[in-house]
Amino acid sequence: MDMLLGRHAEMARLTALLDAARQGRGGALVVKGEPGIGKSVLLRQAEQAADGFLVIRATGAQFEMELPFAVLHQLCAPLLDRLGDLAPPQRTALEGAFGLDSGTPEPLMVGLAALGLLLAALRERPVLCVVDDAQWLDHASAHTLAFLARRIGTERVAMVFGAREPGPAALADLPELGLRGLCEAEARALLAQAVHAPLDERVRDRILSESRGNPLALLELPRTAGLAGMAGGFDVPAVIEQSYLTRLRALPDPARTLLTVAAAEPVGDAGLLWRAAGRLGIAADTAARTGGLAEFGTRIRFSHPLARSAVYGAATAGERRRAHAALAEATDPAAEPDRRAWHRAQAALGPDEEIAAELDASAARAQARGGIAAAAAFLERSAALTTDPAARAERVLAAARAKLAVGAFEVAADLLSSVESDDPRFDVLRGRLSFARYRGGGDPAAYLLRAARALAEADPARSRACYLDAMEMGVFTGELAAIVDAAGSAPPGTGTGTDIVLDGLVTLVTRGHAAAAGPLRPIVRRLDDEVWASRPSLGYMVAAELWDIEVMRGTAERVVAAGRESGAFHLVPIGLAMLATVRAHEGAFGPAAEMISEEEAIASATGAAPLVYPRLHLAALRGRREEAMALFADVPPRMSLSAQWAAAVLHNGLADYPAALEAAQAATASGDLGVSALALPELIEAAVRSGRPEPAAGALRELTVRARAAGSAWALGVEAYCRALVTGEEDGYREAVERLRISPMAVHRGRAHLLYGEWLRREGRRRDARAQLRQAHEQLSGLGAEAFARRAAGELRGTGEQARSRSAAQGEQLTLQEVHIARLVAEGATSKDVAATLFLSPRTIDAHLRNIFRKLGLTSRRQLRDLPEIR
Repeated sequence: MDMLLGRHAEMARLTALLDAARQGRGGALVVKGEPGIGKSVLLRQAEQAADGFLVIRATGAQFEMELPFAVLHQLCAPLLDRLGDLAPPQRTALEGAFGLDSGTPEPLMVGLAALGLLLAALRERPVLCVVDDAQWLDHASAHTLAFLARRIGTERVAMVFGAREPGPAALADLPELGLRGLCEAEARALLAQAVHAPLDERVRDRILSESRGNPLALLELPRTAGLAGMAGGFDVPAVIEQSYLTRLRALPDPARTLLTVAAAEPVGDAGLLWRAAGRLGIAADTAARTGGLAEFGTRIRFSHPLARSAVYGAATAGERRRAHAALAEATDPAAEPDRRAWHRAQAALGPDEEIAAELDASAARAQARGGIAAAAAFLERSAALTTDPAARAERVLAAARAKLAVGAFEVAADLLSSVESDDPRFDVLRGRLSFARYRGGGDPAAYLLRAARALAEADPARSRACYLDAMEMGVFTGELAAIVDAAGSAPPGTGTGTDIVLDGLVTLVTRGHAAAAGPLRPIVRRLDDEVWASRPSLGYMVAAELWDIEVMRGTAERVVAAGRESGAFHLVPIGLAMLATVRAHEGAFGPAAEMISEEEAIASATGAAPLVYPRLHLAALRGRREEAMALFADVPPRMSLSAQWAAAVLHNGLADYPAALEAAQAATASGDLGVSALALPELIEAAVRSGRPEPAAGALRELTVRARAAGSAWALGVEAYCRALVTGEEDGYREAVERLRISPMAVHRGRAHLLYGEWLRREGRRRDARAQLRQAHEQLSGLGAEAFARRAAGELRGTGEQARSRSAAQGEQLTLQEVHIARLVAEGATSKDVAATLFLSPRTIDAHLRNIFRKLGLTSRRQLRDLPEIR
């Protein structure tokens, strides 16, 4: 029987994938479609076509979704003899993920280790990875396999997934092959192969119409209870399951029981199955009487996933509990404690504290292995089985926290609503959940404020921490002023870091910068204070409000270091984005580009969206209009103020002052922490150049208060040239140049010379103007601040002097990622080192280097060290 009838185009695409992999152009393909459409058959045909490949395979199972790295373990099992080829950190991560060693594996390191195993296998022959039933991948495996699929473009590796619609979210950006039903002629041919007896034409037409060309439905129809009954209407999955149920009902009781146990045991472990069957008194020869619904060999395999679900669904609740109980008794409690606990939970008649405690222990083990999704599932079931109300509340809290951590917001909300409790911790979690779900909608701070009020007498320290957390949310949601009003009723503090920051922010909002800077400046400089441990973003924004670039840089560096040391790679992109923004403002565009590249590499590796604002800030400071305008479209709403600041800088550089003024006014209107302060100088420059003295004067008054309160060379230097812009007095320009000379803020230093030179030219002092404009042009062009440098060049021409032409730096031809690779190689890194940094394979790095050499006209790595814009 030709199971591939009508699938020639689909098979050609799979063959092309294999051919490309043979030539070192690896790739992935997700074969998607409804149950019975032929996904598994196509995957088997791909395996047969993979001549000369090492074929490794795995299958997702619905029950396995709670166990971290379960499918990845299946896939990597044939390669584990190559563990010795991995670098020690990668080997340790993979062993931890598979439960072969203790420790918490970092998911990205697990991905690198799995990639390393594939690369080790490639020394012998190409590799085909086949993953069927991918809709049931566990969370950790799904993300690791997606990481691998995005990293094999230059390798001899093909990956093929079979999944029902819509499929795992982690695989959503991979190429897809959607399977549709067979055309009528093909369906007729397949039905004729399946039904040899004469068939009434009207019945045949109805079957063809309602099967919608589903091959498995057409093949299973002869097994259903009478062809006449099929003419009454059906849906495809139902008719397939009905076929399996018809075959199941015809079996003897022991065979049905054996199939129920097999359906409840998703791993397909033959030894475990027969130990459980023995406890139920089922003989080994029963396997021969299961009607072909499952194969009982070294692994247990059902003929189709729908056969498994049909068998499990047909069993009564008591029969399922009996099967799970037998499996629990047959499972080694030392080797497989988590599977045993899960089966015991499924076998439980009602609440059971002993099983709940076992599930708690399983959750702890899963979390230690990086399986937060698994921990959440164990905790959710543990809470359901807990009898004591207080203990149940604790477990619901733990389960909701874990569900929140993995993005299961609706489940977390349902868990929180399942317990009637006035414990303020529930409100704290509700607030965090609301913020995560709605990012400003749903009034997340209200929950934290309610918790803060409830804790005021019993635990003043926690109450004040809740008020501060609400303020941090308020910074992002634009509700800071309202939250500060509520914090006026906070209990007195005892002088901790949390107390100082809370009181300082209240003072800042209610009495202004002059009163708040004194208490806030010392605490924001204590980077190791506990108040910033869980609130680094707040510390960064307070430092920006105080114009303290050293603290901004230090905060960002600590976040990056903490993420790297702990293996918490979700922290590293945040810190890199902060640090890239600082370095861009300092004029270190090359290092900033390198950090943005690494942040984007981590985002790509994890499937997350990259943080757009550091790239936007860099494009604005460089004056690259087209690049910046393209990025504005990708800015999320909560980063709109950051985008308005960038637009103001960009348009000031391009001398489009009306557009700059509009953007700067939008950025300063809300008075939000951090961004609005930095937008004031842009507003002043744009307003003066647009002939709008009133908004310029108002902004200068505000800036003067803030700059004098901050007291940094950066703040006072910028305030000085803004004052000179408004008043037209030369002393301000001179003061700005002098103060910014000792500041790391190189872009503002160059702009101070530019503004001074522009003023001198308008005063008719050409010689003095040339000196300032020359410095401005040299500094700004040297940094790569192209728009401001062009302004300086234009002003120089106005004095009668031609600006020294600056040939385009070779490095400007490179992408951000290529700049990063070139810098690392120039510093002596090998392709393997760079690959580990950017979560790529060494062959991919070599391909990038070939592009870099071609663009720069180089022939060796050594020549990269001689390029100043790279170094």
